[in-house]
Amino acid sequence: MTSRYRVEYALKTHRRDEFIEWIKGLLVVPFVLHAGPTVNEMKTVEISRARYAEIFRDVEQLIRDKSLPHLSRLRSLVPSIGTFFTELPLERAFLEQDPKRAISARRLVSPSFNDIRLILNTAQAMALADGEHPLKLVTFDGDVTLYDDGMSLLKDDPVVARLIKLLSRNLYVGIVTAAGYPDKSGANYIVRLKGLVDAIQESTDLTSDQKNNVYVMGGESNYLFRLKGSEAELEWISPRDWTISEVTKWQESDMCELLDTAQSVLSHSRAHMNLQSSTLIVRKERGVGLVPREGHVICREVLEEVVLTAQRRLEATAVAGRVSFSAFNGGHDVWVDIGDKRLGVLSLRRYLGAIEGDQALHVGDQFASVGANDFKARMAACTVWIASPKETVDIMDELVEYLG
Repeated sequence: MTSRYRVEYALKTHRRDEFIEWIKGLLVVPFVLHAGPTVNEMKTVEISRARYAEIFRDVEQLIRDKSLPHLSRLRSLVPSIGTFFTELPLERAFLEQDPKRAISARRLVSPSFNDIRLILNTAQAMALADGEHPLKLVTFDGDVTLYDDGMSLLKDDPVVARLIKLLSRNLYVGIVTAAGYPDKSGANYIVRLKGLVDAIQESTDLTSDQKNNVYVMGGESNYLFRLKGSEAELEWISPRDWTISEVTKWQESDMCELLDTAQSVLSHSRAHMNLQSSTLIVRKERGVGLVPREGHVICREVLEEVVLTAQRRLEATAVAGRVSFSAFNGGHDVWVDIGDKRLGVLSLRRYLGAIEGDQALHVGDQFASVGANDFKARMAACTVWIASPKETVDIMDELVEYLG
């Protein structure tokens, strides 16, 4: 029952990635042709590997051709395809992941969404290491990416050592999170990142400059702080210094109107879904959310219903054409924020010295097309899609290896 539930849920349109699904469809043919019992198992594995590799090589070429939009065959095949800041060595990445996941050796389980997602991640890490321009900035989501949902970073968490490695290579590290705390002391962010802050302060491997290369972009794209590593404090940076021109045009009245509308939609959903006794509406300076009361849980289907309703209602308003917003499922709550992670990553790129898209990488867990707040970061940087802090550790190890 659980397996069937998960499969059916994953097939919902708003939870699918058309590019990955399209690649899955291409890989079905060699899988079907070589499924079932075989006389020479080793030979069959070799044939399957060669067929899969050929498909990934062809997709790699389509991505390369996409640099000429008017000739893009890929866009005609996958109309929703987004921006590629680099080429992707997919054949090489497949050959790297194949022995780890036994893709060519499987006869009953076809290449999966996760197989392809991890191959794309590996290809992106390879491309950044091989690119014309050096990697300069790596940004991360918080929950489920750096730490488990609702938790904080501890000094002995494996990901902390990987972040230190990135800093030691003179890379900027950014945490671009939906958590919005307007307090200029940054105290709440220090609590969530305590393990990293302590590790940086105590590090003997990092220089003073490297210890100051961590930035926190809160509320999607609303608050920017810089870590003063030797002092274990966050320094608030005035929006005048980093806000990009697109955002400076927004009117305070429009932002207030959008949040008022969002609050009205969430309040209606709260009543319609019979959630009055188990949830609260929380209004912040740049966001509004539907959150569970202590001891209560909002089921996944209801969270999805609420976030999809909010997304569609807000998109239909005139103010949504003037102010960007994010409506997303946080795992146990629903939030609508002013701004989005595209703007957050873009702002960091500009503030840190005109960093180009092929010199920046965003790591996150929410890349579904609707109700996921990492999705728009694809328009501002290269991305890798992970499903747990363990996968963040894995892809950082790959990245450091390739950079080395």
